[in-house]
Amino acid sequence: MRFDPGAWKVRSREHFEKAWHEGPGVLTPPRAADRYPRLRYPAPLPHPVFDMVHRLRETYLRLGFVETCNPIIVEEQDVYRQFGPEASAVLDRVFYLGGLDRPNQGIGREELEGIASITGKEVTADEEAKLRQILQDYKRSVIDGDDLIHATSEALGIDDGVTVEIYEKVFSAFRELTPRSSRSTLRSHMTSGWFLTLSALWERSPQPLKLFSVDRCFRREQEEGPTRLMSYHSASCVVAGDDITNEEGKAVAEALLSAFGFTDFRFRPDEKRSKYYMPDTQTEVYARHPVHDWVEVATFGMYSPSALAEYGIGIPVMNLGLGVERLAMIATNAKDIREMVFPQFHPRPLPDLEIARGVTVRSEPVTVEGRILCQAIARTAREHAAETGPCSFVAFEGQLGAARIRVLVEEQEEGAKLLGPACGNEVFVYQGSILGVPDTPQWAVVRTEGVSCGISYLDAVSMLAAARIEEGAACGKPVHIQVKMAKLPSDVNLRIADYVMRDITDRKKKVDVRGPVFFAVRSELI
Repeated sequence: MRFDPGAWKVRSREHFEKAWHEGPGVLTPPRAADRYPRLRYPAPLPHPVFDMVHRLRETYLRLGFVETCNPIIVEEQDVYRQFGPEASAVLDRVFYLGGLDRPNQGIGREELEGIASITGKEVTADEEAKLRQILQDYKRSVIDGDDLIHATSEALGIDDGVTVEIYEKVFSAFRELTPRSSRSTLRSHMTSGWFLTLSALWERSPQPLKLFSVDRCFRREQEEGPTRLMSYHSASCVVAGDDITNEEGKAVAEALLSAFGFTDFRFRPDEKRSKYYMPDTQTEVYARHPVHDWVEVATFGMYSPSALAEYGIGIPVMNLGLGVERLAMIATNAKDIREMVFPQFHPRPLPDLEIARGVTVRSEPVTVEGRILCQAIARTAREHAAETGPCSFVAFEGQLGAARIRVLVEEQEEGAKLLGPACGNEVFVYQGSILGVPDTPQWAVVRTEGVSCGISYLDAVSMLAAARIEEGAACGKPVHIQVKMAKLPSDVNLRIADYVMRDITDRKKKVDVRGPVFFAVRSELI
């Protein structure tokens, strides 16, 4: 058999792809996903929380709200202004911000001797004076912490790494630093920021004011659980104006949540009754979802006039807020907020389709001619699979790179078939295991219910042979490739991704690709 690559008229990568799929004796491409579209990796999906943040922002904007960035750091006194006598209990769930005082590090004989023992040289009077000045400037915040090490290195004429050792071993004042809390807190709810924002805007903007913010809040929970985290996202809005009533909250809630598939709504008085809301206005929003039935999704109410007066705000204000993570849990059917927000810390078993995506060939030809050679080898082997040895069949004869070669599929053993019985095996993923199985009734369940990787043993070893012959032709050398009994994936030119192997090992699944392949290919220079 004489094979002429020129007959394929491969002139470009696009032309090759067409020839690959439509030419005679089509071979599954090296990347199985090319023939099996469902094995292709889908476009990356956004994180469910940030996807919900994006959707909420777009919905608020379509409703005519103006996006606002509220302060994250709130002073303790503002919590008292907003909550009144209840502030002491509320502050129990906020995070206070702390920091390190700048140390008053002295320079005495002990410090100078310690520096000398590390640097290997005495500290001169000039260097000592510079070092004292640097430490004083650092104490007075003239020098920033980021610049302290470098400034010290320049003063002493040493490397930064040596300077770090000095601060670690010699300057005890730096080692003994402990954090000290301030009176600044991280906002535990968006309301803390709204009072500050409204006090700055209400007399300087046209009314009604319609503002929204979707951002993080921080709450010092006793412990995190399936429904609560210490850091969460609040999608909050305010509507402020002379004629604003609590009915505005109902309208905003319905308009906002209908965009997420909710249909019917119920409004119930909230028994928590936060002090910054007017009595009897704090309302919980329950909405019916086609899948989840009735769920609590939001809370709204009118800000208390006394709390508004603390900030000099002279107009009624309706506030509505909902938890982004709560909506994301509903949208994704998540049962545990921790697993939804931090999936990297709660790994799930890989589905069979994902495992199949991680099974590829180890070696494959890199040139168009090499891939055509791969096709020719597999086609010739299939055509003569039942021939008994000794036998030899020409799969290719022509130019490959810089060499003119002849490629033969052969069997030298008397009475043995050209191909072993396992050459027809295909790789499937079934219930988390990777299996190489033949097309027989015994394996029908695997082949029908499992996920095909799109790779047969003959395809894989033909790619291996073509790749090795391609390399040999580039060096002007003949090549002989022989695959006998397969025991490991590498024996049949398979690669299993590390993350797939980790999943299989963790779940105590298996990889079984054993089988008699007995495939031999030889190239010779002509």
